[in-house]
Amino acid sequence: MKKILVLNCGSSSIKYRLFDARLNTLLNGIIERIGPKAQLVHYKGGKILRKKLDVKNHAKGVKLLIKLLHDPKWGAIKRITEISVVGHRVVHGGQFAKTSLASGVALKYLKEFESLAPLHNPHNITGIKEMKKAIRSIPQVMVFDTEFHQTMPRKAYMYGLPYQYFDKYAVRKYGFHGTSHKYVAQQAAKMLKKKKPNLITCHLGAGSSLTAIKAGKSVDTSMGMTPLEGVMMGTRTGDTDPAVLQYLVKKYKLNYGELFEVMNYKSGLLGISGVSKDVRVIEGRAKKGNERCKLALEMYAYHIAKYIGAYAVALGKVDAIVFTAGIGENSSSVRKDICTYLKILGVKLDPKKNQKKAVAPTDISAPGSKIKVLVIPTNEELMIAKEAAKAVGAIK
Repeated sequence: MKKILVLNCGSSSIKYRLFDARLNTLLNGIIERIGPKAQLVHYKGGKILRKKLDVKNHAKGVKLLIKLLHDPKWGAIKRITEISVVGHRVVHGGQFAKTSLASGVALKYLKEFESLAPLHNPHNITGIKEMKKAIRSIPQVMVFDTEFHQTMPRKAYMYGLPYQYFDKYAVRKYGFHGTSHKYVAQQAAKMLKKKKPNLITCHLGAGSSLTAIKAGKSVDTSMGMTPLEGVMMGTRTGDTDPAVLQYLVKKYKLNYGELFEVMNYKSGLLGISGVSKDVRVIEGRAKKGNERCKLALEMYAYHIAKYIGAYAVALGKVDAIVFTAGIGENSSSVRKDICTYLKILGVKLDPKKNQKKAVAPTDISAPGSKIKVLVIPTNEELMIAKEAAKAVGAIK
């Protein structure tokens, strides 16, 4: 029986999941903190393998993964040809954002967008290249974070710059986390028993984005031409006056390149709290009285609530607000803080339901809430597997 491998190469990690032809998970895991002190966390059949490793780079990580897939105890294949397709997450595809085979021409085109998604695209491309080297006979399929947002109207994706900047240089909003937003939207439709609901989906993690979904289609999203725009995130600023850079460069002679690094890697929850980008750590310090940690959490919830309000206007009618990803699924206090701002929309949370860990799609709204509030665990790997398999005709 043919199998489908999904690879998600991040800035310092490689997530993977192997599916059978019926899209059941055979094994999955992550190689995290790539470098001399990397760690493998591997799951198979309810058992966990944890191992400290020296994984020099993503190329070495891919080779380690292929070896692991063949392992008699922890793997699930005897021959590499048992894999029918490898699906790769690619963050930024520019205007080339349709699920497709990873040809040499396509990879060359993607190289142009490395600077627009510096935390991910270079490693996405490395994963594809290394996998192509290792298993040349098996098709490699690219599934883009930007694809789901291609339905946005021009009024949503255009910037107020002279039109030629769009015409000549493709400067526009692209949006990200599309695979996650699409997955939870489909799950929400099932929960609501409505084929094409109007939703505001909140993918809240190290990277955070919101999407307005009208009748099943993305009509606006918070991230922009790059993943830097939108709400404040783990290490990213989110929306910031661009003149701030000019001011700091001109008046204080700071380096533009360094400032851009700061905006991507040292800002957001980390920059405000001065402690961590991890909400769990920040919440712990805030409870002990750390004022900067309190401020970071207040800013985060406020930014997200503002976007939800804006998207309620964009949609006209909202059937549900959906929380997903690491923070959205696991932080009851962040959800509560956000929803406290949404009373004007008639949103009411059930405190007990909100406190419970959502291991499955859960309605946490209180009776009488005008808008449903849902927590839906995301499954980007499953969506990538489906799209990749469809691309090569493995499933319909």
